[in-house]
Amino acid sequence: MATSLIVSLFLALVVCVHGRPNYGDALAKSILFFQGQRSGRLPRNQEMTWRSNSALSDGATARVDLSGGYYDAGDNVKFGFPMAFTTTMLSWSALEYGKRMGPELVNARVAIRWATDYLLKAATATPGKLYVGVGDPNADHHCWQRPEDMATPRSVYSVSPSNPGSDVAGETAAALAAASMVFRKVDPNYAKLLLRTAKNVMDFAIRYRGAYSDSLGSAVCPFYCSYSGYKDELLWGASWLFKATHNAYYISFMKSLGADDQTDIFSWDNKYAGARVLLARGALVDKDQSFAPYVPQVEDFVCKILPNSPSTTTTYTPGGLMFKMGQSNLQYVASITFLLSTYSKYMAYSRHTFKCGNVLVTPSTLRGLARKQVDYILGENPLRMSYMVGYSERFPRRIHHRGSSLPSVADHPNAIGCDGGFQPYFYTSNPNPNILIGAVVGGPDQNDGFSDERTDYSHSEPATYINAAIVGPLAYFAGSSGQ
Repeated sequence: MATSLIVSLFLALVVCVHGRPNYGDALAKSILFFQGQRSGRLPRNQEMTWRSNSALSDGATARVDLSGGYYDAGDNVKFGFPMAFTTTMLSWSALEYGKRMGPELVNARVAIRWATDYLLKAATATPGKLYVGVGDPNADHHCWQRPEDMATPRSVYSVSPSNPGSDVAGETAAALAAASMVFRKVDPNYAKLLLRTAKNVMDFAIRYRGAYSDSLGSAVCPFYCSYSGYKDELLWGASWLFKATHNAYYISFMKSLGADDQTDIFSWDNKYAGARVLLARGALVDKDQSFAPYVPQVEDFVCKILPNSPSTTTTYTPGGLMFKMGQSNLQYVASITFLLSTYSKYMAYSRHTFKCGNVLVTPSTLRGLARKQVDYILGENPLRMSYMVGYSERFPRRIHHRGSSLPSVADHPNAIGCDGGFQPYFYTSNPNPNILIGAVVGGPDQNDGFSDERTDYSHSEPATYINAAIVGPLAYFAGSSGQ
């Protein structure tokens, strides 16, 4: 009875407040989504009851415990690189917008800890190694079966001094350092463990240079290749370690990197813009002019995003959605929107403005664009389609997600084999039987079109790093009077 009541409340069609989307409702659902991505033994208070325990013996082939963590998207693989970025962004959301989250801050911490418990295992299970993946991605992607049934190899992948991965290690260090600040007051012992481990992993990233995709090849490529190299993760990791420790060593290290690449993107792969926004806070909010060089770098990035900027490199759909790439475009929209809303906060605090050519940019400029992107995702678009599952009356019903598209273990106790899920479930035009509440999918095409087809993973697949990035802007607008 209690569970059905909770589900009913989450699916209630309370969509708009005073003519705007209900950001608070969307925030709650965006965090609940992570329960549907859980790997390992599920807790008794699991609200997405169509999911069950899975992958309990992950790590066994390496004689370590790597159970837990999150499946990255619609498959049953645990990729450490995007999982760590997901964790960093959830943590940044809690740190930056926690006061606006209300009761959802507790749920955000739960979502973060589910990831950090796993990342701690990955970083400490074997001295000199960082485990960065579980599950053969090539075998997994040839199957359509529930995580509770998967029979594909649960291969274990790691980086080490002889097979380095500065990118994945730098991101893991960032995640652990950011999370340490989330738990500093509510669980100080856990926070100390996170920070201690973050320092060790960052030292590994700095000491043993190299891209993890060079070390691991087809185990991570083309799925999560480190296309931008690893210098951005070293900058990102050092930024978070400095924020968590205030140790000047990390400042010196960042200066020595020479990480001056221009960018017009922010994602699980490319962290330059995120690191610079985080560091620019030091100049605008903390009034420390040693961070002043990062301000023009951030503003160069913003000028490449704004639609009316003379130096923009960003296209927009006719309906006003930022359009960066054809595959999973909303991941870039969500991540960049996080930076826009966050930098607008810093600008407002310091009463700062700047110009893109002759175009004046104020805090409200960035807030307005960020709100436009969030509202579009929540249904203010030509199709009147919410791209968050379970939010509004019209949302994607056939998402590219194994657990959502296959009947639950409770409804179908017999195992579904590798090929057993394709014909009855993957290729059907019927809606998915399980609603992955809060999942934000890849989104529409460049003309605002969306076919809602399960086979179209580029537009219909959700991912943890899309949701992790949208949590912050949702909290910002949920806790804002629209200033």
